[in-house]
Amino acid sequence: MGRLDGKITIVTGATSGIGRRTAEIFVQQGAKVVASGRREEHGRSLEAQLGKDNCLFIRADATQEADVKAMIDACLAKWGRLDCLFNNAGGPSPVGGIETVPVEGFDAAMATLVRSVMLGMKHAAPVMMKQGSGSIINNGSVAARRAGYSTSMIYGAAKAAVNHLTVCVSMQLGEKNVRVNSISPGGIATGIFAKALGLPPDKADSLAEGMKARMAKAQPIPRAGLTDDIANAALFLASDESSFINGHDLVVDGGMIGGRMWTPHQEGVRAMQKEFGVEEG
Repeated sequence: MGRLDGKITIVTGATSGIGRRTAEIFVQQGAKVVASGRREEHGRSLEAQLGKDNCLFIRADATQEADVKAMIDACLAKWGRLDCLFNNAGGPSPVGGIETVPVEGFDAAMATLVRSVMLGMKHAAPVMMKQGSGSIINNGSVAARRAGYSTSMIYGAAKAAVNHLTVCVSMQLGEKNVRVNSISPGGIATGIFAKALGLPPDKADSLAEGMKARMAKAQPIPRAGLTDDIANAALFLASDESSFINGHDLVVDGGMIGGRMWTPHQEGVRAMQKEFGVEEG
């Protein structure tokens, strides 16, 4: 028996990384999935992998209202309801200091990261309110909570907007038994970091595996975050197991933003003791 048996779900940005793995796990757990994204070839391969009875790929740009509405309509036409929407679609943002940020890059990042989430909620909400049930999950980031946790300050600002919009909408939709939560990933080994530095999507995705060793030291848990870590968090929030969780940001980061790392901190203490001529206790 799957944890999402009978659930009808939508995952945006499902052609690679976190979105693709979430679609796979949702289907494994009994859900039907509408997977959306802009890369048709990747989406069709996911549809074929999971089977058209379980997964319907809809080519959609999550920043375009007509595409988002068409995605929701396609889900309803095929399966008649919508139990979970995972607003996962995202992308890189301009890097560098505030004095270098191009206005067009800023606007594009806000569209990709914030407008897409707003549009998903706008068009899913009426369906779920009418049903009297549903779960909306928005993909945030630890960069929304702490400065310096992204290559782009614009990305951090956009994700902070996502996390707060999540809470605002949760207060409205919760009254209709529709839950709205966010997930804030830490260092997850996907292609998004290389994309932020300017590599094309397919090449960036191919480098994700090689990033694991570098990312293993970024948090107390001594490994890189995996797409499974976020997909399983989404699974929990999509399931009835989280039916009393609303307006919450679930941080999945191995302890990255908890504070200073223990071992480097203790090494610093010992170095000061040595400098001051104090014996270790």
